Amino acid sequence: MLLSFPNWIIHISSALEWGIAAALLFHYGKITGRRDIRLFGLAMLPHWSGSFFVLGYHISGDSIPLLLDMSELINLFGSTALLLATLNLLKSTKKTSSATPVAALAAIMIAGKPQSWLGADIFDAILQLSSVVYITFLVLLLLLYRRDRTIFSGLTVVGFWFVLIFISVTIFCMYLATEVRGYSTLSHDDLLHGAAESLLSVSNLMIAIGAHRKIREYEREQLLGDQG
Repeated sequence: MLLSFPNWIIHISSALEWGIAAALLFHYGKITGRRDIRLFGLAMLPHWSGSFFVLGYHISGDSIPLLLDMSELINLFGSTALLLATLNLLKSTKKTSSATPVAALAAIMIAGKPQSWLGADIFDAILQLSSVVYITFLVLLLLLYRRDRTIFSGLTVVGFWFVLIFISVTIFCMYLATEVRGYSTLSHDDLLHGAAESLLSVSNLMIAIGAHRKIREYEREQLLGDQG
């Protein structure tokens, strides 16, 4: 295995944090009686399962590329699930209007479109498409947060957006590891790999803490209502 023990801790922690965040959001939807929030929590599960394929890839010493390719495919389903769950939440807000489909189209235009469909590896195309879908989800998540701040905390929204920081830093670290430091892959550069992965752990932690805050906030409101 290529990863050091601290690096394994970071990878496992980031996977667990995403799963905990999904469970907390599902619980929040349950205690508030919001089926649409529960569905959003469930929509986080494909991404969570995809993280275990990445862990399996590293367990194999990065010797089974199919595991990494499968994680990309699962992440496409995960990003699509998050997008659909967010659209469902938008439909249930008080300010729902016919502008929502227009907003979704605008978000896709902002995100861009997959490039190099012809002649490109199919999993590269899947990764590009997944990125477009996820960015579209992020744009609509901001719209949802502006409409109804009872659903997510600001920290949770920031956590989802922070994934883009993780991706950008990972790409930069890949360049440094392979082109500057002379490693064959980022996984072989334990320091840079761990530094990049730690940002995903921070992102997932923000999502989970934000969901926990909403649960505590709702419980306090219910307690004050009962006392009043």
